[in-house]
Amino acid sequence: MLVGVYDPDDARPVDRRLDELKGLAKTAGVKVVGELTQSRPNPHPGLCLGTGKVQELTTLAKSTGCDLIVFDNNLSPAQGRNLEKETESIIVDRSELILDIFAGTARTHEAKLQVELAQLLYFKPRLKRLWTHLERIEGGIGSGRGPGEKQLETDRRLVEKRIAELKKKLTEIEGRREREADRRTELQTTVGMVGYTNAGKSTLTRALTGADVYVADKLFATLDTRTRRWTIPDFDTVLLSDTVGFVRDLPHHLVASFRSTLEEARRADLLLHVVDSSDAEAEQHIETVYEVLEEIGVPTDNMLLVLNKADAARANDRSILDGLVHDHPEAVVVSATEGEGLADLEEAVARRLAGGYVEAAVDTTPANGRLLSFLQEHADVHGEDWAEAGDRVTVRCRLSRRWADKLAHDADLLSGTSVLRLVPGGPERVEENAAAPLAAAG
Repeated sequence: MLVGVYDPDDARPVDRRLDELKGLAKTAGVKVVGELTQSRPNPHPGLCLGTGKVQELTTLAKSTGCDLIVFDNNLSPAQGRNLEKETESIIVDRSELILDIFAGTARTHEAKLQVELAQLLYFKPRLKRLWTHLERIEGGIGSGRGPGEKQLETDRRLVEKRIAELKKKLTEIEGRREREADRRTELQTTVGMVGYTNAGKSTLTRALTGADVYVADKLFATLDTRTRRWTIPDFDTVLLSDTVGFVRDLPHHLVASFRSTLEEARRADLLLHVVDSSDAEAEQHIETVYEVLEEIGVPTDNMLLVLNKADAARANDRSILDGLVHDHPEAVVVSATEGEGLADLEEAVARRLAGGYVEAAVDTTPANGRLLSFLQEHADVHGEDWAEAGDRVTVRCRLSRRWADKLAHDADLLSGTSVLRLVPGGPERVEENAAAPLAAAG
């Protein structure tokens, strides 16, 4: 049985408010036999639903034979206990359902640790409702505090110990991930892909890169960040990272646990915000993604909106897509399954990324091996022009503004070097001073 308590000012149609919960229930393998909603300014402090609605829910649950009631709200421990007592059914709230889905979807060691930590943080204040053996006494030699310790207290200590262990392991993993991300971003341009769950991010990744990534028509099909090489015609090869999808009212503990997984998005040179343009709640989904990104500290000033599933939007309700295009004129319309708009997306990405680069030619001596090594490592080298005498070489390259700034302020690195700036008419000498030209070019 699906249940939701909503604010009377909720803009969503009443008959659509439980749609997302239905999708979550389907992903979790639950068969839905009934629905119940209530509009009220504030949830009941002890039951979430009003007392009359609780009686209606109890009757409806018994008549349909359901053994599980799922709330589209996040319930307090007291609300959960009271509802189970009143309805004589198992009560699951929105957070617990999402955590259960994540637990079933996690594939990598890191994802499993993150989900376990989020589950323990969620269930810790709810242990009293979980265990039916609360009054069992445990004592004897080695029991820690001696006879009389309740099982609940033992459980809490074990949970706290496990939480500490998981946090330590995840901190170590996060450190390694940050170092790996640093190396990748230093060596190559990175593009992060974010969006609401089931927006088609993995399908788009497959269409752009040709990589064999897991794709499924269900919520939270991807939990781990997957990075693939994406060759953009007439531009460069970049690293494209597909991240975990977001959802409305994502459990806070889950967001905190997956912070390291989203490290790729935080460090990306450009973010692609993928939206399901066939969904009537697409605008709300856009707002949700912005809220989650802000919560985890991911900057959103350099983001390109991608309106995916254009084929489905035109087949279902063209007005939704038209409204999104009108409200977001900079967005790129694509269909990952049909291949529509992919060339436009690649052109838009190349244009955005090129704005963060400096085209330059560096004239130096072959003896300056440190500078030549720096350019090979951090720049996209187009070619090298050697003087007839072999005593000078001009390296034509493209540098990110970050590395251009470092190069411009490293006098030792540029010792004996003249820097040229590339312009449409050909190389133009800015000045002989090595420190200033790249700053000017930037």
